[in-house]
Amino acid sequence: MLRMTVNTEEYIQIGDDIKIVFLGGSRNHTKVMLDIPAEINVVRSRALENHAKTPEDKAKIDHYYAAPELEEKYRKKKIVMNNQRKKA
Repeated sequence: MLRMTVNTEEYIQIGDDIKIVFLGGSRNHTKVMLDIPAEINVVRSRALENHAKTPEDKAKIDHYYAAPELEEKYRKKKIVMNNQRKKA
C-alpha cells in the first residue's frame, strides 16, 4: 500500500481516468472530490460495515487506522497556558 502526504487542492491521478482531489478539512475529517467514471462503484467503509449482516462479514472488511505513534517532527505541540493571574 502506498502512503503519501498531500496539500489542499493537490490531486492524485490513478491511470488515465481517475482523479482524487483533496479539498482540505478539519481536525478529524478530510474532504475529497472523486473524478471517476460512472461504471466504477465507490462505497465508503462505513456503508459496508453498516450493511454487514454478521460479525463474520464485518470481520472480512479491511480496516485502516492512523499510525498511533508519530515521529516527533510530525506531532503537534501542546501549549499549556496558566489562566491564573499573578497578584501584584
